[in-house]
Amino acid sequence: MTVADIIKKAMLAGLGAQEKAKEFVEELVKTGELSKGEASSLVKEWVSKAEDSRKELDQKVKDALATTLEKLSIPSRDDMERLEKKVQNLTARIAKLEGDEGKGGGGA
Repeated sequence: MTVADIIKKAMLAGLGAQEKAKEFVEELVKTGELSKGEASSLVKEWVSKAEDSRKELDQKVKDALATTLEKLSIPSRDDMERLEKKVQNLTARIAKLEGDEGKGGGGA
């Protein structure tokens, strides 16, 4: 199971929990144990807390992935872009040198 699969399952579980929570609150409103205003406030509070938890989980996953990639010595996107620029510069320099040699400036 990949990290993406784990995250997807956690998100789906969270969505299911939110739906159950809404059903629970609706039932409390029907039975008169909560007013609609109280229910609305409660749902907003739960949604806010769920969003905070999601953001926290997202950051933890990013941190864990960054640590794992660092331990595995896998180059980052920035590393790859720097290498690509170096290769392009070297290729241009070689092409220029080969062009100069072709014009009789071979130096030997």
